[in-house]
Amino acid sequence: MGGVVCVAAFAFLAGFALFTARIASREPVVLKPADGIVVLTGGASRVSDGIQLLAGGHGRRMLISGVNRTTSAEELRRTLPNGDTLLDCCVDLGRKALNTWGNAIEVAEWTRSRDFRSLVVVTSSWHMPRALFELGRMMPEVELISFPVVTDRMQDAQWWSEPHTAKLLMKEYVKYLMAHAKIRPLQAVAPTGEPDETQKPPPATANAPQAAATH
Repeated sequence: MGGVVCVAAFAFLAGFALFTARIASREPVVLKPADGIVVLTGGASRVSDGIQLLAGGHGRRMLISGVNRTTSAEELRRTLPNGDTLLDCCVDLGRKALNTWGNAIEVAEWTRSRDFRSLVVVTSSWHMPRALFELGRMMPEVELISFPVVTDRMQDAQWWSEPHTAKLLMKEYVKYLMAHAKIRPLQAVAPTGEPDETQKPPPATANAPQAAATH
């Protein structure tokens, strides 16, 4: 029995080492353009990075998935003073997703409604493996291009010596394993009852090229 436990523990830690090795420590310098951009909320800089990618022509339209239902477009506009025009013409707010699985459901609906075949995915670097897995499972026909948002602590090669970061990554690894095993929260999306902003028809300017922005 003890031997089985030791083998399981070794496999778990080896898997964790492989998982952390996949986490980007730098944001990509060159990025392939796509039909759309999706930002999964929950971390600093994700939305602002998505807006910059949209302004730089890396996608024709952007979905911010998992926006809190109490957050208005005006509040977002105040946090992104340089993104006013883009928010008005080319950004949809998804308010249904409650977690990563919900993000995948919401993004898949939005992507198929617009007949997009490729997406730039914007989320934190440590969240990217699970996000790509869930999105890929929901949309195997769609090309996913990752844009990991890298915080200062993930750039540190000695992250394992920082307890808070190590705990964050271990927790994310467990969630990643649970996703593979299809063990998910009971509720992925919020109850319907409000107009879905992601389904509004794109305005005439939605596909117009935007001025490049400094990233």
